[in-house]
Order: sequence, then C-alpha cells, then structure tokens
Amino acid sequence: MDERNKDRFDEASEGTCERVRKILQALPRSIKQEAQEIRLRVGRPVSVCCPEGVRFVRKDGRVSDVPDSGCLVSDRDDLESSFRILCSYSVYSHENEIRNGFVTLRGGHRAGICGTAVYQNGAVSGLKDVSSINIRVAREIPGSADSLLERLKKNIDAGLLLAGPPSSGKTTLLRDIARQLSNGVSGTVRKVAVVDERGEIAGVCRGVPQNDVGLCCDVLDGYPKADGIMLAVRCLSPQIIICDEIGSEREAYAVEQSLNAGVGVIASIHAGSVGELLRKKQALSILATGAFASVAMLESSPLPGHIAGIYRTGDLIAETGRGGSAHFCGNPGGIHGIA
Repeated sequence: MDERNKDRFDEASEGTCERVRKILQALPRSIKQEAQEIRLRVGRPVSVCCPEGVRFVRKDGRVSDVPDSGCLVSDRDDLESSFRILCSYSVYSHENEIRNGFVTLRGGHRAGICGTAVYQNGAVSGLKDVSSINIRVAREIPGSADSLLERLKKNIDAGLLLAGPPSSGKTTLLRDIARQLSNGVSGTVRKVAVVDERGEIAGVCRGVPQNDVGLCCDVLDGYPKADGIMLAVRCLSPQIIICDEIGSEREAYAVEQSLNAGVGVIASIHAGSVGELLRKKQALSILATGAFASVAMLESSPLPGHIAGIYRTGDLIAETGRGGSAHFCGNPGGIHGIA
C-alpha cells in the first residue's frame, strides 16, 4: 500500500471531533495504511475497518481485535461535534448531501451519516439525532487498473461497467482508469470527462482535483450524473465519460445518448455477484443501452480492485434471456469470461 495512504487516513480523521481525532492520528502507521473506514457510533467503541476485519480503537492509541474496557467510546457530544465539523459548521449548505445520507470531505473521503429521518411533504428533508458516522477513506492506488486495462486493451473505448459489492474498490479503479487514459499511459491520450456527483473520484476542493485524474481530464463536480453526462456530451467533446454508481432511468437514458454521440462510458454499479447483477432491473436497463461492451466483476479482497472476472455484455444478456442468470452465481470466471 502506498505511503501516501497514511496521510489519507489522517486527512479523513479531520472530520472527527478533537477528542477522537487525536487518538486516531496516534494509531500505528500499519493500521493507517490499511484502514478503509472510520466508524463512530453513540455509546459504542470507535472502530477502524481494515481488509482483515474490524479493529477497535483504544484510548492509548492502539487497536484490539475485541472490545474491552480500554476502548475509546464515542458519546453523543462526539457525534454532534463531528457532524458539525463534517458540515464545515454550516449544516444548511450541506442540506442536499445530508438528505442523501452523506457528506463529501476534502480529498474525496465520504462520511455516511445515520440518524433519525426528518420528513417534509412526504420526502426526507434532513436528519436529526445523529447516531453513527462512517467515514470512508479515499485511496489513490496508482497502477491499480493496470491488469484490467491490459486485459481489455482497446475494448475499453467500447464501454465498461464495473460491478462489485461495497468497499471492493470500484471508485479506486475508476480514479486510476481516468488517470491512465487521460495521461496516455496505454499509448493514446484520451479526452476524459469525470462526472463526480459525490466528489469521491477527483475529490475537488475549490475547483482543484485533490486526486490525480490525469492531464486531459475535465471534472464536473457535484453534478447529478444524468445532467453531468449530458452536459459533458454537449460542451466538452469527451472521448470517455467516467462516473460512479449509476442505476436510475434518467442515468440510463443519458448513457444511451452518450453512446449515440460516439462517446464511451465507464461506470460502476453495486452488485455482489454476476447473478445479483442480472437480477437487478436497473442493471439490465443499463446493459440494454449497448453502451457497455464489457462488465468487470469485482470481489471483496485485501487489495481493492481485485477482478473476479470480465464478461462480454452480449453474453450476459443472452444468458439472461435463457433464464440462466443463476449459472453465474459462485462462478465468477464464468464460461463467458474474457481471457
């Protein structure tokens, strides 16, 4: 793991209150380099999620595999103070993000916020009584997409959908793909547009990407994906559009329009297996646009971005038509895997 990831952990921990932050930043370097999430829950021990499992933070700046009396327990004041820090002491200015359950921090770190929903006119308008916070540590792993790009070669321009469970490294791969394509690492420089609705891919702060997404990359920060894709097609003349976590009908329509304009799309979607992917109506709708020639299935692994299998989209759709989506469950390589 890159040494930079230790600093990434410290950067993410800036979103916690002073009492918790001091102890988090005193943790061993080995834990900081591996940590994927920082978890605060009211009345529960502060924990750090690593590839090998959950580690509980102790008051003395160490970690343990099991909670005990020496663990650091976050209280109501810790949660409320951390929430205000995450919102830069302006909850009003982050209302839209909070309504969706998260706040994005400088550097692309994302804080998921759990509490009591506040409804107005039949829709969630905010939350109160924050009960837990999950800060996902954004990682830059240069070269993490090497294997994937090598296996796909020029097929990458025909569109790629990354599918995988949470914390499997989808965003990490998207970030490195953007960097490599817009830098011409594969031999040809592409004009890339990143539609970064949640600010996780580029981590833009005051107009400047905090993550390396390459030299020929334009970032549409904070745009809803459907709007950002359409704007990129109309105004930025990209060769490749990259976005995270697609799924809605509007997004599928925007992806289809980009295909009609001759623009390749690389995106991600949540799915724990190929079988699960093919049981999702929104996934089938997206695949049916024809914008994705290939699907790369990721799996949970100590190293983010581990590819379990690469499939031709046409083969997956054909298998679904035969009622055979269950065939892929537990068989990530699949008979349709691309070598």
